[in-house]
Order: sequence, then C-alpha cells, then structure tokens
Amino acid sequence: MFRFDEGLKVYLHREPVDFRLNINGLAVLVEQALGLDPFASCAYVFSNRRRDRVKILGWERNGFWLLLKRLEKDRFVWPSAEAVS
Repeated sequence: MFRFDEGLKVYLHREPVDFRLNINGLAVLVEQALGLDPFASCAYVFSNRRRDRVKILGWERNGFWLLLKRLEKDRFVWPSAEAVS
C-alpha cells in the first residue's frame, strides 16, 4: 500500500496539467518538466487549471499509484513560482 510516511518527499508541479493525462503521461511530465525519476520513492502532485482537483502519482515496488481528489466547493491553495524558492 502506498504510504504517506514522514520521510516521503513530495514534489509539486506548479503549472496546471490536462487531467486527461494518465499514469504514463504524468510519468513523462515528472521526467521532462521536473527532471526527476518517476520510479523514485516520492509523491508527485499535479493540479488542474481551476485548482479543484489534484492527482498524486507514486511508485511502490512493482507499480504506480494514481490518486485523485476532487473538491466540490473549495479550491486548493497552490504556490506560485515566486513563492517557492
């Protein structure tokens, strides 16, 4: 089971992504846009343009996890490029 342990590294993709992307498309974004290894023991978080949905991609031993959260009324607070150093 994919676990959100204390030592888990979490990476945010700041730009909105097309939520039609599946595991393979998001793994390519991890490699090309973030310059990271999608098979690493990390969580990669993506959001849509309205910031009412997030997808979390993670690798565990022999396969990927893809988690989706959709908010009905609120929006996720997403850091801007200037807010992250």
